[in-house]
Amino acid sequence: MAAFLTGNVRDPRVGFVTVTGVEVSADLTHARVRVSVMGSEEEKATSLEGLASAARFLRAQLAKALPLRVTPELRFELDRGLEHAQQIDRVLRTLKEDAG
Repeated sequence: MAAFLTGNVRDPRVGFVTVTGVEVSADLTHARVRVSVMGSEEEKATSLEGLASAARFLRAQLAKALPLRVTPELRFELDRGLEHAQQIDRVLRTLKEDAG
């Protein structure tokens, strides 16, 4: 998925996107693609719009590349795990500096 995003998606709305995970349903009809997007909240929303717009194209690319009877429908979701980890790190550093 990451290779298709970086090499094939030319939508200018899609900024710096990293695929952090993919969950595929048991029947292979749906896939949740978790992505981390760098930038402001507005830039993140714009990137998600671009990804949603490119979902059918990406699904077709997957169908060509993977020998599956059914190609999953793609749904992109913002993964805020990295942001959350960075926020915790900042708080811990602040606490450490205040204590020392």
